[in-house]
Parts: sequence; structure tokens; C-alpha cells
Amino acid sequence: MLDDQLQPASPTTLFRSLGVTGVLLLTLSVATPASSVFVIVPGMLQVAGTGAVWAMLLAGIVCVATAFVYAELSSAWPVAGGEYVAVAHTLGPMAGFVMLGVNVFNNLFFPPVAGLGISAVLGSIYPGLPQIPIAVAVVAGATLVALLRIRVNAWITGLFLAVELLTLLAIVGLGVADAVRPVGEFLTHPVMPSAASLVPASPAAIGLATSIAIFALNGYGAAVYFGEEMLDAPRRIARAIMASLVLTLLFEIVPTVAALVAAPDLHAVVTSSDPFGLLVRFRANDALADWVSVGVVIAIVNAVIACILACARFFYGTARDNVWGRPLDRWMMQIHPRLGSPWIGTLIVGGIGVACCFLPLTLLLVLSGTGLVAIYAGIAVAAIVGRRTGASAHAGYRMPLYPLAPVVTLVALGYVAWTSWFDLEEGRPGLLMTAAQIALSAAYYHFVLRRRGTWTATLPTA
Repeated sequence: MLDDQLQPASPTTLFRSLGVTGVLLLTLSVATPASSVFVIVPGMLQVAGTGAVWAMLLAGIVCVATAFVYAELSSAWPVAGGEYVAVAHTLGPMAGFVMLGVNVFNNLFFPPVAGLGISAVLGSIYPGLPQIPIAVAVVAGATLVALLRIRVNAWITGLFLAVELLTLLAIVGLGVADAVRPVGEFLTHPVMPSAASLVPASPAAIGLATSIAIFALNGYGAAVYFGEEMLDAPRRIARAIMASLVLTLLFEIVPTVAALVAAPDLHAVVTSSDPFGLLVRFRANDALADWVSVGVVIAIVNAVIACILACARFFYGTARDNVWGRPLDRWMMQIHPRLGSPWIGTLIVGGIGVACCFLPLTLLLVLSGTGLVAIYAGIAVAAIVGRRTGASAHAGYRMPLYPLAPVVTLVALGYVAWTSWFDLEEGRPGLLMTAAQIALSAAYYHFVLRRRGTWTATLPTA
């Protein structure tokens, strides 16, 4: 009787209203191609120079393989909880909960990290912008937007995405109009910076840049978080994932190549912390460069909105699986009767993001770890075991050339982990933090969840 009285009056089921286009717009916003190009690609250029082109092509092959894995598992379990649901139903509850734990850190820290980076992007236009207040305003504003209906958010992020892509098209346009070197040169004679000169790019440098490129191209798997709001998700979600990957590859590789073919001073561009802004100032004017910076900020804000949307649905799934205990589980499961969003969960995610804005950016980056490596590895193994045991036999999509995709993913991740271990500044601390997240998740499962009884990742009834 008391339990019945404690149940929320609001609905606890997400509303299905999205088609392939809506999920695609949200997923591309999570992938945020412009942010990757302007924030991550410069690091690749500094490491491998024009060898970054080879790095992005190789990373693209890895991401295609991983996208096939995501497509099959997401069509079998298009559930808001995301990857941990598929892992729990193939590898068992312990492995599923470890995946859940790693994703908690992966999802929660992106909005404050992105928000704290905005003042640096705008620094060339408005020097001296306060970092923390700007970050708090961005995360808080994105949270309020994320409370709206998912279809409204799909169109809002779609409009932001259009501005983001216009920024990238400006780079492509400058490159096509002022090309000074052939594209083939990057493949046949890649060069990288060494002191004040350019030397042939080494395989090791290209390999390290490839590991960076895998992170830059990430985001296509976020479609699964919107699976419970997608119409006919088992049959259609694979299309959204694969289309998101293809467009991400296109919108990141083409502008990078365009900037390199048009660079009047190649050494200056590949060693710059803002090579694309430098190119615009070389080939156009300061006004256009300022507008490009604004476009990058819009891309980051768009990514924060989309990430909070996905993160709120992830926590909605964990609450349905009774992970956190009362009353938190009960609150995060509540769906707003008019907006159809997990509104309390969204506010909790946004509130944590705002609080994290007061932490040092370097600490947030360390705490984030290298969770993507663990997540990709988990779903690759889940795909293999799911095929072997028949657990994923009901999937609406089956990847081609199985088991090539999960094997390629695991081999590539092994290389990424190996190269990260020898990076003492960022890579190794990230791996150690991810190991700590795995250990903490396993301990929580053993000492908390198992004592409550059998735990599993539940599936929605409708």
C-alpha cells in the first residue's frame, strides 16, 4: 500500500515521436564535427602534420567497423540506457554494470569540459572572458533547453548544426578557391613538423594521430540513447547510426584536407594551436575569422545540449534498473506529462554539470579517463558473444562480413591503449583513471546491487 502511494503520478515511459532524421540531427550534434575539427584536429596536425590525412582515413576504417557493431547491438536493444544494456544481456550483469559505471563518468563530465573551453575559443574576439561564469551559463542554459520535447530539441540542435556546418563549409570554400598543393601529396609524401622544418611523417606519428582521430570521430553511437523515442527503432536505428558516421567523416576529413591544400605556410598551419582560424586570417580577413570562432562556439553549445539530452536518458535507464536507490531512482524515472522529457533527471544532470564547472579543467579531463576505449571494447566483445549465444539473434540489423568489424575494433583499441600507456602526461593517467572507474563500478555492484538481489538491465514494455 505504501509503495503504491510512493509511485510518481507522472508517466514513466518515454514518448516515441522521432524519425530517422530527428535521431540523426541529435546524434550529429553529439558528434559535433566542427568542435572536433577546431579543437581536436589541431593536436593531430601538431603530431603528424599532413600525415593526419592518413590518420583520419585509418581512423575512419576503425569507426566504420565500430559503427557496424553499434548498429547491430542498438537494433537488438534500442534502449535509453545505451551500451550497458547490450553488454548486460550478452556478457552478464557484472559486465553490464561496469559498462554503466564507466559511462557515468564519460557522460557527466563532457558538458562542463566543453563549457569551460568556450572562453578560450572566444578569446580572440573578446579577450579576458571569465571562464567559470561562461561555462555555468552554457551548461545551465543547455539544461533548460533539454527539458523541451525531444522533437523540438531535434529541430533546435538541427538549426545549430546548420550554423556549425556553414562554418566548416567556409573552410572548404577557402581551400578549394586557393589550393596551392595537390591532395595526393599528403598520401604519397606526408610530412610532419620537426623544430623549424618539415620532415617525412613517421609511421609512429601517424599511428599516434590515428588514436587521436578515433576520439575526434566519436559520437555516432549516441543514437541508441534516443532509441526509446524513435518510431520503429529496431528496424530504423541502424540507418541513423551509419548516416551519422558517414556525415561525420565527410564534415571532418574534407575541411582538414581543404585547410592543408590551401595553407600558404604549411609549417605555420600544422604547428598552430588554431590552424583553421590562422588559415581564414591568411586567406580572408579578421571579420570572417571572428565569425568562424562564433560558429565554433555555437557548435560547442549544440554539443552540450545534445549531450545533456543523451545523458538524461542514460540516467533514466539506470533509474529504471534501480541503480541508485530511492528516492533518486523514482525521481529520475519521472516523465514530464506535457513535455515528454525525463525532466527531473535532466535537471539533476544539468545541476551536476554546473557544479563541475567550478572544478579545474585539468582535473575534469583526468577524471574523464579514456572511457571510450573501455566502451568500444565492451560492445565489440558483446557483439561477438551475442552472435555466439544467440542473445542478439532478434536484432533488426545484422552487420556485414561478421566477425570482421568487432575484430578490427578490438585490434585498433589494443593499439590505442598501448600508445596511450606511453603518453605519460595524458594517456597513462587516463588509462589508470578508467581502470579505477572499472574497479569502483565492480565494487558497487558486488557490495550494493548484489545484496539487493538479482540485478539486470530491464527492457521497456512498449
